[in-house]
Amino acid sequence: MAGLMTFEALTSAVAAGTVDTVLVCIVDMQGRLQGKRFLAQHFVDSAWRETHCCNYLLATDLAMATPDGYASTSWQAGYGDYTMKPDLGTIRPVPWLEGTVMVLCDIMDHHGHHEIAHSPRAMLKRQIARVEAMGLTPIMATELEFFLFARSFKQIAASGFRDLEPISDYNEDYSILQTSREEHVMRPLRNHLYAAGIPVENSKGEAEAGQEELNIRYAPALDTADHHTIAKHATKEIADQQGHAASFLPKWHQDRVGSSSHVHQSLWKDGQNAFFDPDVEFGMSDMMRKYMAGLIRYAPDMTVFMAPYINSYKRFSKASFAPTRTVWSVDNRTAGFRLCGEGSKAIRVECRIPGSDMNPYVAMAAMLAAGLAGIEEGLELQRPTTGDIYQATQGGEIPRTLRDAVETLRHSRMLRAAMGDDVIDHYTRAALWEIEEFDRVVTDYEIARGFERA
Repeated sequence: MAGLMTFEALTSAVAAGTVDTVLVCIVDMQGRLQGKRFLAQHFVDSAWRETHCCNYLLATDLAMATPDGYASTSWQAGYGDYTMKPDLGTIRPVPWLEGTVMVLCDIMDHHGHHEIAHSPRAMLKRQIARVEAMGLTPIMATELEFFLFARSFKQIAASGFRDLEPISDYNEDYSILQTSREEHVMRPLRNHLYAAGIPVENSKGEAEAGQEELNIRYAPALDTADHHTIAKHATKEIADQQGHAASFLPKWHQDRVGSSSHVHQSLWKDGQNAFFDPDVEFGMSDMMRKYMAGLIRYAPDMTVFMAPYINSYKRFSKASFAPTRTVWSVDNRTAGFRLCGEGSKAIRVECRIPGSDMNPYVAMAAMLAAGLAGIEEGLELQRPTTGDIYQATQGGEIPRTLRDAVETLRHSRMLRAAMGDDVIDHYTRAALWEIEEFDRVVTDYEIARGFERA
């Protein structure tokens, strides 16, 4: 059993006794899988049509707290139900769990049965529909960076998240020797994901001790977001099965490199890359230039969707391979936007701003909205920036903090027009809650710095 399954194939597998559990999952605001484990026979008998979940699942924080201030649901409104509508085109085996299959769901209103606008899959589908109305298909890919730690999640939590020890002792970027020692995690991860229909290309060591990168083949945008989310979930589960923790926190230590999730993107028409024009500079079509101009113009507006937490902004620092400026360059990893595949049919733009904590659905939706705005507004792309862009003075800056980014999001006319006021207000509230929660906590840094000296 490998790759996506039809409903008929699932029904046959249940009858044969090879599948006994179906994970029925939604994607929450944080990009995590939430849902239920169904007895497989019950799922194929009736639950494949729909099931239900509490609507607080799209109004919680990382710790599953229930903040106030959301228009969509609240204690006052009683926290009612959403309908989970299985997308039967996403049925796939979960090879790292015995006898288990997964299906992703769209989140529908319990009464009107329309999609909930602020649900991550609906947000991305809305922007994809705008692209398709132009006769185009958005093709994207994400890179997943993360750290593997020597101890398990449970052991690390019991220690108060202190004395974190990566699985390796030195920078393992492209190292075959060190990554061989990590194959008890990475080999089953690659193979199980491939068997689950995720088109994994490779894994590699990244630029820090214990840091890994997983690369998945480019695909239509919704498939890419699904692949990313399932791969991230699998990484944590498979690492945990092997007694290790895998963390997608963008910056777990001030002296360590951060983890990103670069997003590659292009628009295609009739099976051809519409970003490619062999007769112009760099091979960049006029459409690509306008799209990239939109990404750059509206990068501050969409930063919350690419860097959603306080910690996300600790990653943006000089000489770290994380960008600090919203400029583009040709094959230059110090820029916020890198032109890849210059002069070839593989030409694309890589957005280097998102961290490993991004929700791919909302981040990719925001990028498509910005790129489309560039096309619709006929924006002009400036000349590429060259050299060490950390030292550059031209071009805009990425917001330095979540406080800065949320104010830009709140006042973004472009994103309000593209996504709707309700959606922007919803995610603005989520970001403000993260700030409120951080502001009330006394950190280890404050105590160590001022306990005696203040």
